Amino acid sequence: MIARPAERLHVEAASSDPFARGVARGERLRDTLPGGIAAYDRFFRLGGISPQQVRDDAERALDTIDAFRSHARAEIEGIAHGAAVDVWHIAALNARTEILARSATVPPGECSTIVRRTRGATGTVDTFGIQTWDWHVELNPYWHTLESRGGTHDVVGLTEHGILGKIGINSAGLALHFNILGHRRDGVGGVPMHVLAAVVLEEAGSVAQAMEIVRGAPIASSGSFALFDTSEAVLLDLSPEGVFAVESDPGTLVRTNHFLTPAPAAGEKTWLYQPDSGERYDLIRKRLTPAALPQSPDDLVGLLVSGEGDAALTCLPDMNLPEGQRWASLATVILEPATSTARILDGTPADAASRPWRHLTAQRGSDTASGTR
Repeated sequence: MIARPAERLHVEAASSDPFARGVARGERLRDTLPGGIAAYDRFFRLGGISPQQVRDDAERALDTIDAFRSHARAEIEGIAHGAAVDVWHIAALNARTEILARSATVPPGECSTIVRRTRGATGTVDTFGIQTWDWHVELNPYWHTLESRGGTHDVVGLTEHGILGKIGINSAGLALHFNILGHRRDGVGGVPMHVLAAVVLEEAGSVAQAMEIVRGAPIASSGSFALFDTSEAVLLDLSPEGVFAVESDPGTLVRTNHFLTPAPAAGEKTWLYQPDSGERYDLIRKRLTPAALPQSPDDLVGLLVSGEGDAALTCLPDMNLPEGQRWASLATVILEPATSTARILDGTPADAASRPWRHLTAQRGSDTASGTR
């Protein structure tokens, strides 16, 4: 059983100044952020990464972020200022995926994503997506939903305490689902995946613009972005080998945690996710029969619920395992570009009937975002 708060923390930050946006976020997180930092410090130690190496990696990542987008560094510095913690601690959180790539004992978590494009009777196309965010159960107290206003586009979604971005949608209707992948060359030296996701959501007004940002970023680690708006959808393999678009059915994109293109797959850390990732991928594909293709966002939820003996699409922690190996579906997220809306469930897809969704909308053509619960 996963202990969940009575109401998940929600953070709002509004300013055209990225440092001021960061300060607002940091102030809101001041009481809880130290717990998240301490939790990651434990995972770094479990992974055999020394505190000095973490700090060196964090400072290197911060320099790379500064060279790529100075406003992203300014927001990180603002979070640190608002929360009254050292900047390098916030940089380490934003580069936690890259730092943990050094570890063989604390593997990354797992996530499952589906993006669906349907054509109605009038010929209009509707696009929507869903994913589980699966991560260490010990990190469950340290994530929040977010409204960020004042950048090129307003952004709503979820992220971890201190981390600029993760999963979300912006006021231009660009949506981003995010899965971690693993390559033997992964490490610090490029723009951290979480920072790149935040930059894409803040700056890109379309899939094409998002692709341009991603292809222009120095990348030294691996992940997958499912990018979609009202007219286009693309699934990307990102890795030290480069950025590759996945050739797939344009009507349905499916992602778990292994590469789907040949070049990065040749260097994959298969021991991280396989056979689990392939089993989850195959189960989703098996459920997407022609007679059962989802026609609405709500139709996607049941596709990610695991039955007895199924692959772990719905991930529940085994508390008999040691810390660092207790995976849990911490959240379920539905993104809808037509309305620039994120629906976030503090729970697994199996909890959808018993727990409320939080609805967040990044309003188009406006400097404001609104959230209803």
